Amino acid sequence: MRRTTVSAPGPGGYPKRASTEKLQEIFLKHASIHKNGEAFMSSNDFVRGFLGLLPHEDYNEQSVRLLAGIIDTSKDGLISFAEFQAFEGLLCVPDALYRTAFQLFDISGKGMISFKEFCEVLTSTELNERLSFGMDNQFLKLYFGKEKTRAINYSEFSQFLHDFHEECGTQAFQKFDKDGSGFITALDFQDIMVNIKNHLLTKEVQDNLVAAAGGQGGHRVSFPYFMAFNSLLSNMELIKRIYLNATNGNRTQEITKDEFLYSAQMMSQITPLEVDILFHLCHLIHQRGRIIYSDIQAIAPEQYHKRLNNRLAEIRAVSSPEERGFLIQVLESTYRFTLGSVAGAVGATAVYPIDLVKTRMQNQRTGSLLGK
Repeated sequence: MRRTTVSAPGPGGYPKRASTEKLQEIFLKHASIHKNGEAFMSSNDFVRGFLGLLPHEDYNEQSVRLLAGIIDTSKDGLISFAEFQAFEGLLCVPDALYRTAFQLFDISGKGMISFKEFCEVLTSTELNERLSFGMDNQFLKLYFGKEKTRAINYSEFSQFLHDFHEECGTQAFQKFDKDGSGFITALDFQDIMVNIKNHLLTKEVQDNLVAAAGGQGGHRVSFPYFMAFNSLLSNMELIKRIYLNATNGNRTQEITKDEFLYSAQMMSQITPLEVDILFHLCHLIHQRGRIIYSDIQAIAPEQYHKRLNNRLAEIRAVSSPEERGFLIQVLESTYRFTLGSVAGAVGATAVYPIDLVKTRMQNQRTGSLLGK
């Protein structure tokens, strides 16, 4: 298997753009439409031809349209070379994931996202079937207005994704808490984490979800415990800093819960309940009462921005199948980050067949963006 071409980072350490000539060569190889002397890719050319996704004849046309919409910024059903080149440039910016996600939801291409556009993408996902997210709740009214007529810009959208992710967790808990007791079962907790919050889970954490739910006794999970569990996994970079502060940078020194709490007291974002969960998880996985840095690493979810930007810095052109596989990685990362942060586990959504993508990535690449 050939390795991808390595490129030195451009100014400021950001990924270097591919040459116009190289990109045009790639573009023309897949463009099947010609109008007024100009070549264009169709949605099928880009998604099924260039990316090699959805190869079967019974593919979901809505999936193709939504995926191609990320690059088809004019929304005319045709992808020009200028749009193809702009997409390559989009992958080189520091906030590539947020930018790509914004273009996914910006179906009309107006640079603003309406409530209708948000609903069209969301209802194409498996999340909608699993959770039946209420579209008339107060949370959405705060962002889109009482009458849902307000559109949100890019900056607001980035915050919306973060907050909507939290709202999904809350609604999922309420769905399973049928009697309104403020508790769900350990198996319901596992179901939510695996199907809605999967992007926060490492294999070690996923394998110990039911046991972790037993941390409160009786294998029931309260809403505060549920929120603290998710908050902990969302703040693992801060957890690492607290540990390193407690050990003066020593990554192999064992520390107790009290020592960790003492180091954490200056950072009010971390609660004692989150620290309890941290030590309980580490004990379940490593069978010891103290923790070291590698214990924290084992439960820390993937930092998409960091790995995406590091991987982008190695890419120069996307001409070979292996290099095209990287674009698939970027799109998967976008979906895991957006419909992942929005929905948790994307799974086999109507929008994007993640299982197929993972198989293709494992076959096509030597490096890994998201892990196997």
